[in-house]
This record gives sequence, structure tokens and C-alpha cells, in this order.
Amino acid sequence: MVAFLICLMFVAAAAAQDKLSVDVDRVNVLVTVSDGKGRFIRNLNRGDFSVYEDDRPQGISNFSIETNLPLNVAFLIDSSGSVRDKLRFEKQAAARFFSSAIRPGKDKALVMSFDTKTALLQNYTDNAGSLSDALQKIIAGGSTSLYDAILEAAVHRLAGEPGRRVIVILSDGLDNSSHISLSKTIEAAQKNDVTIYAVSTNGFETTDPHDRKAGDANLDELAKETGGRALFPSKMEDLSRAFSRVCDELRSQYSLAYGPTNAKRDGTYRTIRVVAAGKRYKVRCRHGYYAPALGIARNGKPS
Repeated sequence: MVAFLICLMFVAAAAAQDKLSVDVDRVNVLVTVSDGKGRFIRNLNRGDFSVYEDDRPQGISNFSIETNLPLNVAFLIDSSGSVRDKLRFEKQAAARFFSSAIRPGKDKALVMSFDTKTALLQNYTDNAGSLSDALQKIIAGGSTSLYDAILEAAVHRLAGEPGRRVIVILSDGLDNSSHISLSKTIEAAQKNDVTIYAVSTNGFETTDPHDRKAGDANLDELAKETGGRALFPSKMEDLSRAFSRVCDELRSQYSLAYGPTNAKRDGTYRTIRVVAAGKRYKVRCRHGYYAPALGIARNGKPS
């Protein structure tokens, strides 16, 4: 009996080690491919892609077309004083996004608002109605802590969730009260394999041109560095169309995985580049990742 228990313990330990090895030694990359007119390309195969890490070719070990992989969405809505007059339209557009993007029994989402502080309005649910109802709790006012909200979502809400981890932001992109920088925010998202999509509200707000340019640049960098996309609707009526574009993209992605040829566990940043067959295609994915360091988990906390 003792020998049998020892054997079981050995098998369990070996299984745990294998699971850790797969997590550490495989890099997952979500890829979006579009043509010159912005139409998504959904019919490519593994052989149509080449992957490079720090400009060194990598072998693709796993490939799939991600139309059915579960979505974990953290929806972050700016509730600072500057959006007070636009909040009703923003709530309506967000509600349409929930109804079209979240599949009951398959996907789940949460809703957070941010102004001076970050507030969880609705925890994970697959009920679009509950997500929409949560938006009615928002009362606009205060300053803007966009980066704090992203950090909270990436590290404390999305980290470790199976499937795709996505943050969708509705904001002007300006931040004047967070406790973290833009670069550290991007790093936190990258370490937790989180993709950021951003919808700017600057196109239909009376924003100072300098602030508008700075805010849109922030949203664009957050999205590009994590493999997502920033959209800039020019009028209120285009909000729903922007969210429909995000939803369409989430159903039009490819998932690639590779075992990096650089096996060092040194916590360094490695660049990722994905090329699709034919130069006529535009390929979008996260720009890189942080290699795990010995004794450090993906989210930067001690393991």
C-alpha cells in the first residue's frame, strides 16, 4: 500500500512538472490577418505563417482558427467627469457589444468603471443583460485612472483564466491619476497574455486638440503592443459600429504556438513577428513577451 501511494505521488509530481514545462516552454500568439481593404482573412493554414522571435525563425507547434475558443472579456468604461454628457450613448453601445460578443455557456465578461478609483460593477457572467444592467450604476465624475484599471483587470481579474483574455476599453485615453506608468501597464498586460482593444471617445468630445492627440496615442500604443486594435469613431453614432468591428475581429483570429529556441529563463523581453504568405496581407499580433524568470510567475509574482 505504501509503495502504491509513493507511486501515485511520483506520477502526480511528474504530471505537474509536465504542465509547468508546457506553460513555460510554449509561447501562444493570437494573430489577426486582413487585406488592403481591412477585410479579415479567415482561410489561411499553418503553412501560410512564419514566426520570428528576436528575428530568429521559430517552428510552429500548434495552430488553430480561433472562432470558438472561450472569451474572457474585461470591459473597462471611463466614468470620469469628462464623459458625463456622452454616458448614455456609451452605455447603449456597450450593451449591444455584450449581446453580440458574449455567447451564453461559452464566454464570460465583467464590467469595471474607472475615474479617480476603479470599481467592479459586475463580476464574470455570461448574461448580457446583467452586464448591461451594471452600466446603469455608473455616475460620472472625478479624474481618470485608466492605467490602474488596466492593471487591475490584467493581473487580478484575467490572469490565469482559460481561453482568450481580452480587455475592451471605452475612454479618451488620458490618464491623470494612476499609480503606474503606461509602459508598466503594457508590461503587465503582456506578462498575462492579455489583448487590449480600445474605442476612443475623442472624436465626439470637445477635447483640446493636444489632449485628443495624446489620448489617442496612448490607446493606440496599448492596443498595438498587445496585439489588439484601437478604433477612433468620429461621431457618437459610430460607437456601435466600432464595437461590432471588435466583435468581428475576435471571431476572425488564428492561434499560433511555438517553443522558443531561446530556452533561457531570464525574464527578458523578446520580440515577436508573424508573417503571412503574401505581402498583400497585414498581420497583427502582440509585439513581444517577457520570458519567465526562475521562481517568478507570468504575472511577475513569486511562484
